Amino acid sequence: MTSIAIIGAGAGLGAAVARKFGAEGYAVGLISRNQARVDALADDLGKEGVQAKGFTADVRDPKSVAAALEQVTETLGPIEVLQYSPLPQKDFMRPVLETTPDDLVGPVEFSIYGPVAAVHQVLPGMRFLGENRGTILFVNGGSAVKPGRNVTGTSVAFAGQAAYAELLHEVLGEEGIQVSQLIIGGAIIEGDDEKDPAVLAGHLWDLHTKRDRFRHQVSAD
Repeated sequence: MTSIAIIGAGAGLGAAVARKFGAEGYAVGLISRNQARVDALADDLGKEGVQAKGFTADVRDPKSVAAALEQVTETLGPIEVLQYSPLPQKDFMRPVLETTPDDLVGPVEFSIYGPVAAVHQVLPGMRFLGENRGTILFVNGGSAVKPGRNVTGTSVAFAGQAAYAELLHEVLGEEGIQVSQLIIGGAIIEGDDEKDPAVLAGHLWDLHTKRDRFRHQVSAD
């Protein structure tokens, strides 16, 4: 059995992705800063027949990201799919003229250093699985493609992450490893035709299985 590692797993999108991929036979590694939260989510998923386990990491600490992903591999099997989707902190979202150099440190650590560490950790295992198996999925808000004047930190850092992801898509695609990005404009909304977590999880599944594009965007705002 191979696994999906979800960095930034929570009760919304993370849980929906876990259910979708779990139903397709993947073990699920749930990674967040809060061990109790991912343990509870893993218990709930287990009652639904999904093999899941929680792990802790702070995405602003590259070593903890690498360590958590190593634990996923050791506990649940090779990581075939990596999803990077932690929810940015509210203090990253300041108006542009109020944003200082210090205000950009956290967003850059969160949205660039974290995913770079994650990719370097999982890439050798994905290469070992062979062509057309491994997938790296990035989930971002709309400011990744259209910056917002009142959410400067995330706009700058998401743009950097989007550039990194697209470069990975170009280079790793030559090796048969898919890299894709899901852009979600605005909030995730339970029961919404476009932005319900289960609908979004379906898009991520399609990006992994169809392997035919870099970016899929849901809603522009």
